[in-house]
Amino acid sequence: MKIQERTGAGAGRSAGPAQPSAGDRLPTAPRERKPALAALAVLLILLGALGATMLVLQAGDRIEVIKVTDDIQAGESVNSSNATSVLVAADDSINYVKWDQLDSLKSYKARSTIYKGTVVIGDMFTKGSSLPAGKAAVGVALKEGQYPADIKPGDVVAVYNVATTSSGSGNTGATSTSSGTPIVDNAKVATKSDNSDATISTGNLSLTLLVNQDDAAAVARAASAGAVAIVHVPGNGN
Repeated sequence: MKIQERTGAGAGRSAGPAQPSAGDRLPTAPRERKPALAALAVLLILLGALGATMLVLQAGDRIEVIKVTDDIQAGESVNSSNATSVLVAADDSINYVKWDQLDSLKSYKARSTIYKGTVVIGDMFTKGSSLPAGKAAVGVALKEGQYPADIKPGDVVAVYNVATTSSGSGNTGATSTSSGTPIVDNAKVATKSDNSDATISTGNLSLTLLVNQDDAAAVARAASAGAVAIVHVPGNGN
């Protein structure tokens, strides 16, 4: 009897829709996948890694070569005091002189002027004579007052014979200098040597001059008599 009463009581209730519990969430639409974007991202990552690898490889493919730190005149050599080492990208088409070849390079002569800051190549040097055709090298020793204080290799100079000649009889005769016409009007200073490392400076200077072969004998005679003086002329640095 009790069972029937309960059933009858429940039958009078209206059947409403079931409500979701407070903890349940409504279903969401599935996310749209974009395989093209994912593939692009992977490709960019691979390209970045490849680029970084190439930079590392290129940075490691370098060689140590010789660069001059002073002007090297024709006929001069490279040595540890006028050269330094620099790193450059390896290139088989360029005849670089490597830094570990410096000792061997000292026995070679520059074919022409090599300017400060130049990375040298083998074609700039020769084992034999480097004198230009028709030129001769003459050494002159000068005293203070017979040369400009700022003289340096590469300068163009005029060479004068400043020998004195006596006139009159005995030791009381007057003296006069030789003609004011230069022996050579466009000699080029090839090398310079002074006593700058000495404790006491004497002011003496030795130069090697490049002159025409026809003028070499006259310059040598004046130099042997200690009667050479030089002055700067237009054309310096050429």
